[in-house]
Amino acid sequence: MDLRILREDFPLIAKNPHLVYLDSAATSQKPKRVLEALKRYYEEQNANVHRGAYRLSVAATEAYEEARRRMARFLKAEEREIVFVRNTTEAMNLVAYAWGLRNLKEGDEVLVTEMEHHAGLVPWHLVAGLKGARVRAIPLTEEGRLDLSALDTLLTERTKVVSLAHMSNVLGTLNPVAEIARRAKAAGALVVVDGAQSAPHLPVDVKALGADFFALSSHKMLGPTGAGVLWGRYEVLEGMMPFLGGGEMIREVHLDHSTYAPPPGRFEAGTPPIAEAIALGEAACYLMEVGMERVFAHDRALLDYALGRLEEVPHLRVYGPRGPDRGGVIPFTLGRLHAHDLATFLDEEGIAVRAGHHCAQPLHRRLGLVATARASFYLYNTREEVDRFVEALLRIVHKYRAWL
Repeated sequence: MDLRILREDFPLIAKNPHLVYLDSAATSQKPKRVLEALKRYYEEQNANVHRGAYRLSVAATEAYEEARRRMARFLKAEEREIVFVRNTTEAMNLVAYAWGLRNLKEGDEVLVTEMEHHAGLVPWHLVAGLKGARVRAIPLTEEGRLDLSALDTLLTERTKVVSLAHMSNVLGTLNPVAEIARRAKAAGALVVVDGAQSAPHLPVDVKALGADFFALSSHKMLGPTGAGVLWGRYEVLEGMMPFLGGGEMIREVHLDHSTYAPPPGRFEAGTPPIAEAIALGEAACYLMEVGMERVFAHDRALLDYALGRLEEVPHLRVYGPRGPDRGGVIPFTLGRLHAHDLATFLDEEGIAVRAGHHCAQPLHRRLGLVATARASFYLYNTREEVDRFVEALLRIVHKYRAWL
């Protein structure tokens, strides 16, 4: 990738040359063509989708359904398996309520991991609490990987769901989803994958993963906020009841009962995020044109370079595994500085990083921490930005050495 040319695609980055944006794990920047897709919909296609007999509505519907086709290509899936939602959180709730509420019973177990984002935990807590089921977790090793040996005892006939992150939003750990899915299926469990961090950064083939569901968010993969995708294996989607009820998701409505549309329409009640879904489809095309293998290779090169350079910073500690099973995310602490203070000091140097528990409180408790600062890389970041990040940290060490 020619980064000088590519960075010009991103207006916020191009207009702010002194900004080092290292928070793409929270929200990525947007290329011009994605922003133009949003603008084009509202200026040239603004109408509601489906059922409109006039040309403007037909054009909007075609653009919306083209986005579904693009997301199917991006995930190597079928169009009828792509459900548009607002974000990964909504997708995880959809599965928990539309599948879990009707299939879990007292004594059943949902298996998660110690590194889950709250969106992979709280929906299962809510549904398990209603059904008398139990949520258990695969523990972590000291290196920040899943302890797969624990599956021998955790996977039982009571396990009905295994729900896990493909890539940790804190540690960057890439989990062996295909292996875990194989073992889960052998135990008769449904497999749900939080792909919010993996889908933007590496090639994803949902069928090869062996999962039943895979969720992602638009805003982490160059698209706008307010859109996401739940991929579901069609046989499973077809057997589920709706999550939300209202217009569009029905076949027939009577005063005392309703029948429902086939998937994916069954799970897209009301007016969907039309413009956002269209722009997400444009973002997926952009990433496919760059090549997801190249995106991941670039992330990994920056990660390796940054990990090497960060060894120069006194009092700094980095968390997460070392090796090829890690994406471009670096959580760190610096002496006794609180993560929020550290992020503020970096911001004064023009470096944007995230600080807090990153919606992963159980993981931070496992690490013995209240919070971490987190730098995360994407296809528009450069080695020079890594150098600026490290040099800023060295200045902070010098300035606040009495606090360390």
